[in-house]
Amino acid sequence: MKRLLIIHHSMTDGTRQIAQAALEGAMGESNIAVAGMHAAETSAEDLLESDGYIFATPENLASMAGVMKDFFDRCYYPLLDQIQARPYATMICAGSDGTGTARQIARIATGWRLKPIAEPLIIITGAQTPEAIATPKTIGTADLARCHELGAAFAAGLTAGIF
Repeated sequence: MKRLLIIHHSMTDGTRQIAQAALEGAMGESNIAVAGMHAAETSAEDLLESDGYIFATPENLASMAGVMKDFFDRCYYPLLDQIQARPYATMICAGSDGTGTARQIARIATGWRLKPIAEPLIIITGAQTPEAIATPKTIGTADLARCHELGAAFAAGLTAGIF
């Protein structure tokens, strides 16, 4: 049985919502184990035990969240040459852009020699003021549906041997 691991971090609940939507989409596929883990609790061993990954993070100051960066810092070198060719996708919850974080994760994934299965999915919240940025987010139905579809497609591709 294939295993899909969704690694996430969220400060204002937006990224948790998109990760949950992807998880629910993936769980609709049979013959796959799907797990969602907070980035702070995810280890290199968790990645070794998985066949594919979705990285979900907020974008803070044009970069991935520090907790997500810590996850990559802890796991990068222990996994070199051990997870190459495994598929991955990226989901980003951003106030206005998200591309800085997408580039960061793509560089890390390139070093691990992972293969992207989709373009980064960037959910724009429009939060631009200090108050709006700090406020808990509610992700819209259409955006959650896009995340659900990504999870479902990823799981289907893993079980079919496409990825």
